[in-house]
Formats: sequence, C-alpha cells, structure tokens
Amino acid sequence: MSLATVYSRAATGIAAPLVTVEVHLSNGLPSLSIVGMAETAVRESKDRVRSALLSNRFEFPLKRITINLAPADLPKEGGRFDLAIAVGILAASGQLPDTALAEHEFFGELSLTGELRNIRGLLPASHAATQVKRTLVVPAANADEAALVDGATVYPASHLLDVFQHLTGVEKLDCHKTARQLSHASRYPDIADVKGQAHAKRALLIAAAGGHNLLFLGPPGTGKTMLAERLPGLLPPLTQAQALETAAVASVSNQGFNPANWCVRPYRNPHHTASAVALVGGGSPPRPGEISLAHNGILFLDELPEFERRVLEVLREPLESGRITISRAAQQAEFPARFQLIAAMNPCPCGYLGDASGRCHCSAEQIRRYRLRLSGPLLDRIDLHIEVPNLKSGLLQQQDQSAPDSDELRQIVLAAVTRQQQRAGKVNAVLNNREVERDCALTAEGRQLLQTALEQLGLSARALHRILKVARTIADLDQSVQIEISHLSEAIGYRRLERDTV
Repeated sequence: MSLATVYSRAATGIAAPLVTVEVHLSNGLPSLSIVGMAETAVRESKDRVRSALLSNRFEFPLKRITINLAPADLPKEGGRFDLAIAVGILAASGQLPDTALAEHEFFGELSLTGELRNIRGLLPASHAATQVKRTLVVPAANADEAALVDGATVYPASHLLDVFQHLTGVEKLDCHKTARQLSHASRYPDIADVKGQAHAKRALLIAAAGGHNLLFLGPPGTGKTMLAERLPGLLPPLTQAQALETAAVASVSNQGFNPANWCVRPYRNPHHTASAVALVGGGSPPRPGEISLAHNGILFLDELPEFERRVLEVLREPLESGRITISRAAQQAEFPARFQLIAAMNPCPCGYLGDASGRCHCSAEQIRRYRLRLSGPLLDRIDLHIEVPNLKSGLLQQQDQSAPDSDELRQIVLAAVTRQQQRAGKVNAVLNNREVERDCALTAEGRQLLQTALEQLGLSARALHRILKVARTIADLDQSVQIEISHLSEAIGYRRLERDTV
C-alpha cells in the first residue's frame, strides 16, 4: 500500500483538535516533504524519523514521500507527531499492517535510536481521544497523565519497536491504569498556626465559602501571607470536571503536569516584578499565564501596589469573565482563568502607618500616591478589604486551644457551598445580575441601609452587587434563608478602602 492514514492531535490552548497524518509514497527522486502548516520542530521530524527507522533496521523507502498534516490551516508545533509519522511510513511501505491504525491515536517524540520521549499537553488529547473511543499509544513517561481521564485506554511504550510489535500482534502492550490520588487536607498548612487575627480569619472563611476575592491590608509581619497560604485548605475538594480542566491547563504549560497534583487546588504566588504576559499568558504558540495556572485555585499577589499598574489592569477582564483569550498573528488561544484573587499590601510605602512607636514618617501625599497605584475598577472587583493589624507580643506567646483548625472550618465552608450549589448551581461570587436579584433579595430595612452605604461610600453598581453576594455568603454560613441586617452590615464593613477614600 502506498497510502496510510494515522491519527494524532495538535495542541491549541487546552483544546486538542484532531490531526490526520496522511503518508503517501510515489515514484520519483527520493525525498520527504511535510505539508500542513508545520512549524520548524515538526519539519525537523523527518530527520528524527529517518534515523529512528534505520537504527532499528526498518526499510526507509527510497521514494518520494509526502506527509500531509490535515487540516492544513491548523498550526502544528513540537515533536508530538514523530511517532505518528513513523507509523505512517511503515504502514505506507507495507512493513506494518494498517488494519488497526484507525482505532489508535499516536503521540510521542522520537530519539535517533527510536526511543520515545515525553511530550507536553497530552491530557487534553487523552480526553478528546476518549470521547471518540480511540485508544492512545503514548510515551511511557506520559502514561500516568494520559490515564487520568475516565474511560481512557492508554498503551505506554518506551521504544518504536514496542509500538511495532504491538501493532503486528507479536507482543501486545499492557493497558495502563493510574491510581488517582485525591488531595488531602494535610497537604495544606493549618490555619490554627496563625495566632490571633480573628477578624482576618473570619474574612478568610467568608472568602472560602463564597469564592470571593480578598485584600489584606497591614504592616509587615502580621501574617498576611500565612493567611493566604491557608486558604486552599479551607476550600471544598475539586470535582472531577474541575480537576480535569485544572490539570489540562498545567499540561499545556511550560512546566507540565505532575499526576501527583491531581485534585490539588493550585496556589500561584508570582513576584511583583512579573510582566503582564507572565500573568495572562502569551508567546508563540500561546501558553497559559499565572491566572490560568491558578484556575480553580488561588492567585496570591503579595505587595500589590509594587506591581506595575498596567500589569494589574490586565486582571480586570478575567476577574469578571473567568477566561482569557490570547491573540497572535498566526493563531488565537483561549484559556480558563476562574481564579480567586487574594492580595496583600502595606498601609503606606514604609509599611508602618499607625504604628504606636511612631516608625512611620510617610507624608500624606506619599501615602496617597502609594494607594493610587491601585485603580478604582480593580478595587471594585475585590469583595473583601481586611485590615491585619500588629499583634501584641503577649498574644504571640499564648496557645489558643479553642481556635478552630482548617478541618473544622472546611466543614463549615462545605456546608455553605452545598447550599449555594443546591440553590443556584454555583458559588455566590459568580452569580449574574439576574441571579443576584433572585437570591440576594433584601428587606425594606436592608434596602434602606444599602442605599445609605451607596451614597456615603460612593459605591459603583458593581460594588453594590458584590456587597449583596458577600451578604448572601454570610447568610449561608449562618444557615439563614433571608439576608438579615447583620449580614448586610458585615458585608458593607468589608469595603475598607472605599471608607478610607483612597
């Protein structure tokens, strides 16, 4: 047979579109050409494949070989198509039967000796192949990742010869199954380690229960970072769909996905020197940034005003939409970015504003300029503004046995989230306007209080809606069907920076 068809998949964002690898042999001067919008690494596969075949004493056809990667308008990159191309050449030259090729999808980069090397972004491909009921032949190093998908049939191979023997029936590869490890709370730091700061812990509980964004404001060393690091331990476990989407983002990133992190909520803490591209993603081909790597998890921005203002402004759209679209001249990619923003900042440039020892010498103008680094629209999207004050030295030495630990608070959060899922199918932070009107209705007294707060604090319509969502979460924590005045008053009290007239 002079024509063979093999299946593989490209990587576009977290999608894995099907790529049909067509190999045709014809008479003419010996040559090999690859067509179908293949970038440099794909075009170079002809040399890797030729050496791999000859090294294992296969016949490399002395004919004109044309390899078409269809569809032609889909960009292809990397060495992921090496194995599919090698199998196609063997089938087209009659060295391999083509009867079973339609049931498989092939992935893997070949070394010059025929060994299979791992590739990036295999989890989305595994999910897509499973949907159409094809089995996957993958490098052994990618087997655990590919087998995370429910119902996936994965055959790991270490060498081109292993694949050849499997397809010819000489020695079948063993189907690989991954023992998926669910995340355990013990992997996260315990909130009981934080001494005092009951007000900040209360806000952290509300943020965990409703998925709200949170800003800590306080001098250095008061526990802002410690509190943020303990938020993942308060959150309910990921669902299977969330775990798969989170893992898919990590899989297509430069860092790759570690199967040991299955069902572990991501916690990202970029340095304040990070660029806008580092946060939202970019490159060619586009890769996910910190906001996508924090999908279904936490993005912690310490020293928030130290980030460049233009860098912070790129967060505004994904905070609302939960997605980010990266457009380049050659292609466009969309990544999920439904993250929970936790930020921390000092009250002034030196950090010691209001300190009893009088260490702060910042002028009013310096403090104003420092806080004006944060735009109003960005602060509008942060639901809770919490002061984290210095603790007295005596409190640091005390052992508070009555303070709840992460396990206790997680059960409270889980109960509140369950009520939200039963009521709206989502957490309160992502309710749309119509759902806010339906689920966050106020009494006449509550509407009057909210109107007074709106006038005195100069709140926007967005901030008003966010106050209602926070109040709804507080009511859920109290197992209350109706939003009471106490719930609404507490929610309004968390708009600290509006009160301080930044």
